[in-house]
Amino acid sequence: MATEKATFAAGCFWGVEEAFLNVQGVLATTAGYTGGHFQKPTYENVCTGKTGHAEAVLVEYDTALVSYEKLLEIFWKIHDPTQVNRQGPDKGSQYRSAIFFHSPKQQTAAVKSKENLQGSGRYQGPIVTEIVPAAEFWPAEEYHQEYLRKKGGASCHY
Repeated sequence: MATEKATFAAGCFWGVEEAFLNVQGVLATTAGYTGGHFQKPTYENVCTGKTGHAEAVLVEYDTALVSYEKLLEIFWKIHDPTQVNRQGPDKGSQYRSAIFFHSPKQQTAAVKSKENLQGSGRYQGPIVTEIVPAAEFWPAEEYHQEYLRKKGGASCHY
């Protein structure tokens, strides 16, 4: 079995994680923090907006069952990529839209998918999603893992 990792930030990590948990071929998800400059961040640290981290989800997937391109499709559908540093009622740089690529192949696919979406006319404004190299990923506290599943919620996206 060939596995790869993908990392996405699209607002509150609870809803992002829930969206990927339901995809055939996704083996594991981890809610956490990435893209910042602070070592071992906590939820409280990240919420200050001073660590530079985004709430993100690390997805481990079986490449024979689901493609990276399919994961990108899901990513684009679950949030508004034209919002700068916010999703729904959540505001701050920790809620930014970002794709953290793990390989040049992922980078190419992410850029192409962003260009295709921008050219599709689905959104009036520019897509502001960052496409940046994967950085150190810090798992969030245990109570954040599969939060919506534990609490019986379906989504925190609007």
